[in-house]
Amino acid sequence: MSVSRKCLCCVKYLMFVFNLIFWLGGCGLFGVGVWLSFTQAEFSSLPLSFPSLSAANLLLVAGGVTMVTGFLGCLGALKEQRCLLMTFFVILLLLVLTEVTLVLVIHLFHNKLDSKAHGDLKGGMPLYTTDKGLKKSWDNVQKMFKCCGVTNKTDWYDVLNGTLPSSCCTVGTHPCVDGWNEPCYQKARQWLLDNIPSVLVFGLCIGIVQILAVAFSLLMYCQILRAEKYLD
Repeated sequence: MSVSRKCLCCVKYLMFVFNLIFWLGGCGLFGVGVWLSFTQAEFSSLPLSFPSLSAANLLLVAGGVTMVTGFLGCLGALKEQRCLLMTFFVILLLLVLTEVTLVLVIHLFHNKLDSKAHGDLKGGMPLYTTDKGLKKSWDNVQKMFKCCGVTNKTDWYDVLNGTLPSSCCTVGTHPCVDGWNEPCYQKARQWLLDNIPSVLVFGLCIGIVQILAVAFSLLMYCQILRAEKYLD
């Protein structure tokens, strides 16, 4: 076996292993997205969809794209097809650039995004008495986080003529006179922030695998060209 062919076989199996890890990572992302979609579906009627539900949608999309890309990479490595490898390289490169851009946008405009989400949630509160889906979502949020209103419980006074929703108090308390003092937006935001470190570690691992997969796909593409030239 020639040196060129040996190098190609080595790169082939390394790329297959990395893409298998990449594909499994995509399955993990998709699974977490499905879990979040089911467990947080009761918040879906809130304006902008509740932050956790938006995160679930992002995970579903990212997981699905990662699974498809990982499959293409594995298939391209096993079949040693330049077309599949180049398709995999382009898709994965675009995915990495999109992820980097998304992280930068969130980092640079997080204050504006935060203010917009806060304003939209507060602006949608007047629909509490007419929209059954919105009412259920707000009640679920307030019961889950033991909070009341977006900024504080006084947010409900203009909506409900000086009274509070029963979900602002402990279960069975009706009417609710003195509800929880903690704001729902801050509690939900803090819940997300508390879970970010584990997500960042997982995302960093996926990112490293993505970069290695890009490098190996390009390397394997070049090795296939060399092997074909040697055979010719």
